[in-house]
Amino acid sequence: MSSLSQKRIILGITGGVAAYKSAEIARRLQDQGAEVRVIMTDSAQEFIRPLTLQALTGKPVHTNLLDTKAEAAMGHIELARWADAVLIAPATANFIAALSQGTANDLLSTVCLATSAKIIVAPAMNQAMWSQPATQENIQRLKQRSITIFEPDNGVQACGDIGPGRLQQPDIIVDQLGSIFEASILSGKHVVITAGPTREAIDPVRYISNHSSGKMGYALASAMIDAGASVTLISGPASLETPERCEFISIVSAKEMLEAASLAVKKADIFISSAAVADYQVAEPATQKIKKKSDKMSLNLSKTPDIVSILSENNPNLFVLGFAAETEQVESYARDKLNRKSLDAIIANDVSRGDIGFNSDNNEALWIDANSCKPLSKKSKSQLAREIVVIIADKINS
Repeated sequence: MSSLSQKRIILGITGGVAAYKSAEIARRLQDQGAEVRVIMTDSAQEFIRPLTLQALTGKPVHTNLLDTKAEAAMGHIELARWADAVLIAPATANFIAALSQGTANDLLSTVCLATSAKIIVAPAMNQAMWSQPATQENIQRLKQRSITIFEPDNGVQACGDIGPGRLQQPDIIVDQLGSIFEASILSGKHVVITAGPTREAIDPVRYISNHSSGKMGYALASAMIDAGASVTLISGPASLETPERCEFISIVSAKEMLEAASLAVKKADIFISSAAVADYQVAEPATQKIKKKSDKMSLNLSKTPDIVSILSENNPNLFVLGFAAETEQVESYARDKLNRKSLDAIIANDVSRGDIGFNSDNNEALWIDANSCKPLSKKSKSQLAREIVVIIADKINS
């Protein structure tokens, strides 16, 4: 599978003759499995029409910073959060200068300033402009801010000059972009992840459960796979597409999840307990549907098995990451859980917040271990998952 598969790429197009190549870049990105959104500056639209890019991507092209409909939902911020990478190809000398200064006077520069995603600049300009000290100083400033530069090609230019400044060919740009995502920091590691809710039967038609969607666990599975790990995903009922290249085990109850996880972790290096396991189960579920005969009904409940505690205790060489979904005193409750259950680390978040709680596509959390508490800022769950992967890799490889 391509390293660009399922990656979210913003293709930024600025106003240069090489803008015609951006159509081919968009097509090749999609051929590699990437999801592409296009942002065009005003001058870019003089060289290639937005309709061309819309036809190629199947998505509306973003052109205006002050788009009333988009900004009603903070459109530029949502774009900035959506992206895994922002590829600016072609990038003119003028845009490079603006980016190096941190200006935000159009949609593309604003998204670049607001995003935490990777930013990649593919310059295209006259050879004399490329060689100017001012341009080279701007390029160095971008590199110092960890912005990747795809150096321009050398050859005949549209104006007839010969020298460096030509935009790299689309296939080379796409291959270079793919190499940025080829991270194998967990190569050779086996990761077991639990995700989604569990359901504990009351009778054949009713159950105890919660609002977990499984999105965070599934995002972690995809991020682990991208990082080179082999992954076993054990999931309760969830309406999500199963990540490719993972072993998938579907369960319903906490008891089933414990049984599956206990077997899976025997050969694992890392266990991530992101599932929202129901805390209680009916002691004796009814074998037939309970009829509504009175205004009140009592259930005799017992605790479900504490999966993460059991696996942590029985597998001392396993790196165990727990999750704490809290509605108050998030850090203190999570740290208590970390200590009580002998975890290596825990991810805590406030599920009372509608913008990051259950079923949201975004999350904001705390990474807590014995020695630290690190805030993980609000971003998409897929982006947060990749951030967590890096932290785990640092911990187990140090």
